[in-house]
Amino acid sequence: MQVSCFLCYRVLLHYSGSSAMVIGATLHRRFLLHSRPILSQYSSVRSMSSLQNLEQAVRAEIEAKNFAKIPDHLVSCQNSSNPFSFFSSFPQNLQVQIIDEMLQAFIPVRPRSKPKLAYSFLLSYTLQSSHLLPLSLAVLQRTLRSGCVPIPQTHVLLSSAWLGRRSHSHSVANILREMQSIGYHPDCVTCNYLLSSLCAVDQLVEAVKVLKGMGGAGCIPDFTSYGIVIGALCKVRKTVEAEDMMRQMVVKHRLTPGQGTLVKLFAALRANSEIWKAVEFIEFLEKEGHSVGFESYELVVEGCVEKREYVLAGKVAVRMTERGFIPYIKIRQKIVEGLVSIGEWEIACSVRRRFAALKS
Repeated sequence: MQVSCFLCYRVLLHYSGSSAMVIGATLHRRFLLHSRPILSQYSSVRSMSSLQNLEQAVRAEIEAKNFAKIPDHLVSCQNSSNPFSFFSSFPQNLQVQIIDEMLQAFIPVRPRSKPKLAYSFLLSYTLQSSHLLPLSLAVLQRTLRSGCVPIPQTHVLLSSAWLGRRSHSHSVANILREMQSIGYHPDCVTCNYLLSSLCAVDQLVEAVKVLKGMGGAGCIPDFTSYGIVIGALCKVRKTVEAEDMMRQMVVKHRLTPGQGTLVKLFAALRANSEIWKAVEFIEFLEKEGHSVGFESYELVVEGCVEKREYVLAGKVAVRMTERGFIPYIKIRQKIVEGLVSIGEWEIACSVRRRFAALKS
């Protein structure tokens, strides 16, 4: 049928006239419709052939231990299938050995981002099974140390593999220490990516457990570790847990919270109308020797005004000016007007004089 339509179309090309052109166009469309499944099938076969060729090339480099050449083969890779999927036919110990040798061979490769696609495929492959999680964490570590950023889907895959491993009653510290059995050591950068992955899929309870268990594997959380978890808790307004974690961070580990993390905490406290708690927390932080920035102060002052706590707002605003910050003019006006409205003339005048002294 396809051949006859095509022949008819060729014959019509020898004739002139609009009717011949119309008929020819119709037959041409009909030919394309009939031939589309054939073209699609041909494209699929060509794609499979391309993947097979790529796998063969990768296998050859592995057998010759020319691991550093593997990224060159992947540069032109247009197929979504994983060229390392043939590893599944190898024993697990052999997989670990080969991938470890690949990772070590990639270290001197320049530019460092050159093996990015190889890292991505290796992560995708190893994260398919929770049994390969220690190896996955090793690949993740090398990826991050090379300056590459894993694709967004890695958050989901990593969280799934981690939770699968944890479901077998493995502790956080034990899972992280398993990296040492293959010659790698957990670090904050790798653990922080794990924390961000768990938070990205709303596994906040598990993220808190990981944060608390990192130290048992010799990986002490840093201010970024706490910032990731506290920020996620604040996003869902779990202020009690967030504040408790901030206190641990400051008192127990003597870490300085980032201003961005403080803003998230005070924004969550304001959203929950926990304004007195916010004021108390500012006092706590400053007593511990940590500075609170303008944006955090402004959030607390605005929260006080929203709750009609004008006396408290005046005190926080004055404290704010003592730190060198001047509240926005609108909030200054609201504080003074609010104090007057509740009959606190003396405090209103004192606050106004304070603002005037600053020539604001």
